[in-house]
This record gives sequence, structure tokens and C-alpha cells, in this order.
Amino acid sequence: MPSAVANATTQSSALSVLRQLEWRVRHAVENVLSGEYRSTFRGRGMEFDQVVRYEFGDDVRDIDWNVTARLGEPYRKKFMEEREVTLLLIFEDTVTLRFGSGAESKREALMELAGLVILLGAINRDRVGFVHASPTGHLFSEPVRGRGPILHSAATLLSRPPPPIDAGAGALPSLPWTFLSRAAPKHSILLWLGDFPPREAPEGWSLLQRRYQTMGFRVDDPWERGLPAQEAFAAYDPAAGRLVTLEGGAAERAAQAEWSARREAGWQGLFPNPLSRLVVTTAENRLDALVRFFHARMRAAGKIRT
Repeated sequence: MPSAVANATTQSSALSVLRQLEWRVRHAVENVLSGEYRSTFRGRGMEFDQVVRYEFGDDVRDIDWNVTARLGEPYRKKFMEEREVTLLLIFEDTVTLRFGSGAESKREALMELAGLVILLGAINRDRVGFVHASPTGHLFSEPVRGRGPILHSAATLLSRPPPPIDAGAGALPSLPWTFLSRAAPKHSILLWLGDFPPREAPEGWSLLQRRYQTMGFRVDDPWERGLPAQEAFAAYDPAAGRLVTLEGGAAERAAQAEWSARREAGWQGLFPNPLSRLVVTTAENRLDALVRFFHARMRAAGKIRT
């Protein structure tokens, strides 16, 4: 059954879709995640407060060695925990996201995933903003707090038009990386959603990884995992902008496997930590996948038992 996000072509219809999704997200927060997803973000993401004398039992990782050497006795850095999380989404909208071998395109599924994450932030009283980047330009929505402003921000994202079908696969959005380093406070969560074709890390990515907690979300079509078993068939290739006929031969399957391997290598290069990346297919339930993702992070942080 196609996602309701597929029909969210205007801001009003997008708001209606978000309200339909909201009760599902709230149920997950209250009954499955128990509100602990915030702790999986924090890690050591705290703001520096002052230097104090080291006492037995303090974390040795917080020792300020420069001050310790200067004063001749151990001192440590004291941190002030952030009172709220700022979540900044980057939705990299490409023409290849418009592909779909089933009832939904990858773009429809990824938009729903973005909406679920934004609602999760709203329910947990975070600040949420986004950048929608496409070959025709980008739109920045400053992080806001409160259910109403966040819902309207999310509706703006969901109602953004897709890139034109004739844009071509090579027309990747030119993301404003330098601008992004100033778009949210330090230690914010930067969530990059996109198709992630095989490519090198963009210039400025290492800076953003130092400044923010970075995560990546991707949606795959089942045909990207493996070509169907049938013999010859025709499919529309949005990257090439034309119908192509696939024979299902060994050479085509080898080329598809080689492309998948290069894509996966690039994906893991951007997000080396497996707990910082999520991949779902258009056939999966996105909320269930999101819950599993945060449960894995909570288990790693020791917040829940296995």
C-alpha cells in the first residue's frame, strides 16, 4: 500500500499526513523507546563549563593536561550538559530517489522516514530544523522548538517538489557545507538522508563530523539489493532519463553487484560506526526500523538490557 507521504504535495496535506503519523510515533516513544532515545545521542556531547580540581572517581578522560602540568596537580574539565537536543536534517533530494520497483518510490519512503524523525524530535521537546538540497537549489529551515512550529517545518519539507526527472544522475545537489557548520550549535545531531551514490566524502565533511554527532539514513529499492529473477524486462531509469531493457544476464548482475559494493564502501566511509547509519527498503515498515535503530544505540550505551 503506498505511503500517505506520496500524496503530500501541499503543505496542508503534509500536515494531515504528519498528524496521522504522530500517534504512532508517540506510542513508540511512550511504550517502546521510553523516552531514552535522547541519551543515545548525548554520549560525551556536553558543553565545557570550567576547570576544577580532579578528585578520586572522576573520569580520567576529562583531565586537562595543560592545566595539570602548569599547576602541578591534576585538574579536569567540568561540563554542563545540554538541556535540549538540536536535530538538523539534511535531505539530499536527487532524481535517483524517484525510482521505485514497487508501490513506493525511494523518495516517498525517505520522506516518511524524515517525517518520523522530526516527529520524534517534536515529542521529545527538541529543536528541529532542516536543509532540503536539490539540483535546483536548497532551502534552509532554522531549528525551532514546540510541536506547532516543528510540524509546520516538517510539512514544508514533505511538500517540497522533487527534482525534475530530466535533471540526470550527475546533477547532485551542491550542499552548503560551510554554512552547515554554523546552522546549529556544537554537538547537535546532523542527520543526512539521501541516496548516497558511490562517491568520495564531500569537502568539509570531516569538520562537520567533529562539530556534530552525524548519522546517515538511506532507503534502498529491493532491485538494488538484487535484480529480479525474471528474464528480460523494461524499467525506467531516472538516472539515464529513459526506458532500459534488462536481460538478467551474468554481465548485468556482475555490474550491479560491483556498483553496490562501491556504494556500500562509500556509505561506510561516510559513517564508519554501524550505529550511526540506517538502511531500510521501500518494503519495510519505517517506524519499526527506526525503533530497532534506537534500540541498538541504547544497548550500546548500556541503557537497556539485551
